[in-house]
Amino acid sequence: MDSCVTAAIAHQEHRLALVHASYGQRTERRERQAFEQVADFYGVRERLVARLEHFAQIGGSALTDSRIPVPESAVHVAAGGLRSIPVTYVPFRNAHFLSVAVSWAEVIGARRVFIGAVAEDSSGYPDCRPEYYRVFAELVRAGTRPETQIGIVTPVIELRKSEIVRRGIELGAPLHLTWSCYQFEDAACGVCDSCRLRLRAFAEAGQPDPIPYRAPVA
Repeated sequence: MDSCVTAAIAHQEHRLALVHASYGQRTERRERQAFEQVADFYGVRERLVARLEHFAQIGGSALTDSRIPVPESAVHVAAGGLRSIPVTYVPFRNAHFLSVAVSWAEVIGARRVFIGAVAEDSSGYPDCRPEYYRVFAELVRAGTRPETQIGIVTPVIELRKSEIVRRGIELGAPLHLTWSCYQFEDAACGVCDSCRLRLRAFAEAGQPDPIPYRAPVA
């Protein structure tokens, strides 16, 4: 959902080229379907599907290791009231995504790489923090051709999920084509952290969530 709204924001001023990552996640096929449908919606011809199969070998995440159950809880609290890092965190994943996107951007002459990272109202992943992207932008400047100018843009990083929903509706983003569930591909579970955050966002925005769920949700 966050990536879809980010694409809608980018679409206002830029011609889109979309990147999707298949990294052995539980809902890999369903996320790929959502990617293709969103790309079709915006008429995007330039598409890149990155197959990052090493994540399944690395493991360490409930999203890529079937032996680690996906928690059915919305809150991860550590000592001092801080959110702990949940088992759905895929170690350093977004750096891999950005590396693919920047490599492609340098080849096709793109000037911006947009990513739908969210900081405050997310699951507590360390690679969704604003400082992470500020540092990565420095890495891009240091590691590309001298004439290459690629900015890293995070347009929804400071927004709450409900604000992202409202922004998406305002822009006519195809939220009905998006998928957020960590567990299932036919209908969303409604109980994993990602589903709970999504459902709460739509409820706070005063809008029904257009995707199917396995059981009625409040």
